Amino acid sequence: MADYFEQTVIQQTIPDADMTPLERLLLLRIFGCERDHDGWYFFAEESPSTMIFATRAELEAALGAAPDPDSTAHRHVVEQLAELDPHDTEVELDLSGTSWEFFFQDIVKRSKTLRYLSVVAAFTCSKMRPDGFGGMAILITPDTIIGKSTNDLIEDFLAEAGLDDSDEAGPKRSHPTPPPDQGE
Repeated sequence: MADYFEQTVIQQTIPDADMTPLERLLLLRIFGCERDHDGWYFFAEESPSTMIFATRAELEAALGAAPDPDSTAHRHVVEQLAELDPHDTEVELDLSGTSWEFFFQDIVKRSKTLRYLSVVAAFTCSKMRPDGFGGMAILITPDTIIGKSTNDLIEDFLAEAGLDDSDEAGPKRSHPTPPPDQGE
């Protein structure tokens, strides 16, 4: 069985002051991290986590410490807590219904120092599978999240070379030209 990885780095340090306590709690569990002066460097050695664990008390304390009801993290956690039995003390948060990119976008929107964040990811696989390798780059600004994978870049290159399937492209060779008849 092949294991797929999405090693990821957030290239800028995220200042502590720019994160709500809830965003910090979630991001410290979604990613690996290292302290970098007054902020955090986030990375994923294997892949960003989509399932994280916390106690109800931790989540409620983070929600109450500096509430930002408009943030993606706040809405997502409140939604999931509402679905749980109020006596559950351990919480398994499913983050597959949202994306950590939106958490970072909320941080950039509030930040006085960050104009954008750039993310680079490498797709690798424990076996040499054709779909197991590549990468991605993402730009997160207050207004947009845009990204391209290596597959997107190859499609762009094919279009530039006139080798894609669009009608606007130049000559295409879907079948090799047969060799000239040897008998003539």
